[in-house]
Parts: sequence; C-alpha cells; structure tokens
Amino acid sequence: MTQSLTLPRPDDWHLHLRDGDTLRAVLPHTARQFARAIVMPNLKPPVTTVDAAHAYRERILAALPPGARFVPLMACYLCDATPPDEVRRGFSEGVFTAVKLYPAGATTHSEYGVTALDKVAGVLETMQEIGMPLLIHGESTDPAVDVFDREATFIEQTLKPLLARFPRLKVVLEHITTEQAADLVSRDSSGRLAATITPQHLMFNRNAMFTGGIRPHFYCLPVLKRERHRLALRRAATSGSPAFFLGTDSAPHDRTAKEAACGCAGIFSAPNALEAYLTVFDEEGALDRFAAFASENGSRFYGLPLNEGTVTLRRERHRVAESIPLPDGKAIHPFLAGEELGWKLA
Repeated sequence: MTQSLTLPRPDDWHLHLRDGDTLRAVLPHTARQFARAIVMPNLKPPVTTVDAAHAYRERILAALPPGARFVPLMACYLCDATPPDEVRRGFSEGVFTAVKLYPAGATTHSEYGVTALDKVAGVLETMQEIGMPLLIHGESTDPAVDVFDREATFIEQTLKPLLARFPRLKVVLEHITTEQAADLVSRDSSGRLAATITPQHLMFNRNAMFTGGIRPHFYCLPVLKRERHRLALRRAATSGSPAFFLGTDSAPHDRTAKEAACGCAGIFSAPNALEAYLTVFDEEGALDRFAAFASENGSRFYGLPLNEGTVTLRRERHRVAESIPLPDGKAIHPFLAGEELGWKLA
C-alpha cells in the first residue's frame, strides 16, 4: 500500500478568496498547498476592468503570509456591456488570465452577469481570436427549470449553441455536477473544452444536504446531484483524460451567513482540498493519475508552465478542524469539519 505521494505543486483552477479580513483569513490555506489559482471576480462590486483586477491582485499579494509562494491569476467578470478592447488589453498585459461568464442570477453575486449571449458576442469573438479561455458557470436561470436540472438544461440550450457559434473558443465548464457534463467533455476531441471538478461533488450526493435535517454546510451552487452523477464525475476525474482538472470552488462564508433562513451557497474546502481529492483517487485505485489531475492538466490547457517544487501527502489519519476563526470573532465551517481523513499534507 502506498504510504506517501509526492507531486509537482498543484494549482486550483477555481477559487473564491473574497476580500478584506476574510481574504487574509482564508488565503494562507490555499497558499500552503497550491502554487497558483484562478481567483473568481464576483466581489461587490465585481472585477470588471483591468485596473480593478490589478488592484485586487495587489491586495491578494499583500495578504500572503511571509515567505509564501503563490500567484493569483485574475479573471474578468463578464457583463452585458463589457468592452472587447478591455478584455484584449487585460489579456495582452498579463492581468487577465480568463473571462468568467455568470448567467445573471445564477449564483452568489451574479446579478451583474450575462443576460443573453448576443450581448457579449463581440467579447467572445475577441477571446476566440486571442486564445483567451472562457470560464462558465453552467446553469440555466429559467425559474421554470428544476434546480437539479439546471446544468443539463444549460448544456443543451446554451453551451452547445455557444460551442457551435464560436468553434475556436477555449471553454472551461466549471464545477461540473452531472453525467451529461462529464460525457460532453469526455467526448470532445477538439482540445478546446475542459472542466473543473470540486471535492464535494466527488465525495457526496444530494442526500448529504438532508441527512437528519437540513445541512446548510453541504449547500453549494450548482447543488449536489443524484448518486449516478457523482459516480460519473469520479470516473471522469480519475480517467486520466487531460480535459478534467482540479478546481475547488472553495467559497468562504461565515457560519451565520450559512446557518440562516436564506443561507448562502458555498463550501469552504481550501484547508483540506488536496487531502479530500486524494482520498477519492485512493478509493478509486487511481493514485497514479492524481498528479495529472492536480498538477498538469490545467497548466497545459491554459498554456502555462508546470510549477517548480513539490508537495507531499502521507497516509496518516487526522481530524479536520471544526471551524476556522475570522478576525471579527465569527468563524467559517470548513468542508468535512470534525471528520477524519486518511491522507495528510506534510
């Protein structure tokens, strides 16, 4: 039995860091294990300009612990009125790594998002021309669509037409949750379609939200799905396909915001993300494929060099912390709080 695993320093291709005190509290957990991360731009106000992205990146760098080596990769929040020239300038200056498309109203702070693809066609044409990736929160916002069907509906009604209309556009379907999404990405042979997968969608199905009562700390968007979808995601993640890579979607909210009458969506997995992912690969007998998923596939899709340095995880049982304190006296409930994991980051 393998007792330890060393791999090149991995990257997180989907991360929420927030701002201010929360940023300073959560960033060390990511910087401890990941070399780079795509930082989500859904702040209030959102990161929609080159200047805003540069300023946010500087705040992230200033919040790093002394000696930490971590590179934030910034995304542009796509709005109906985003100028194509702003996107082009941000990409050419190395400020924007990608553009993030939130359907308006789909998730946390998405109210400034896209209402119709026709309104952002100029931006997508520009991105296709310059080779800039589009990151998509792939859910229908039609109120008539069942919450558990929103990803599958989006794929049929929005994503497939988008891929046909922009045949050279690089697309990452983020935090996929369904068998339909896994199959679509697996079947693509163009090399321009990829997907990130979170630890929670690999480890749990929708029963987790309702076991013994309402479990708000398992509530995220897109929501957890049926068991057949979870199993499809595990097959995809451990398949060795270069189209799938690590993206935690780690999203911190303090406990009062989660444990409320209208609780926030998001799971804070940053403190134990690698350990959770590796648990899945171990259970699937795919330890030999973990380095590609965590450290290689994303870099290659984005056209970035692999990271120098390594991280090591050891087979060691340990208990996840019950809470992560915030400077204002509040706390964040981490993913798998109080549970035991069999792998530990050295």
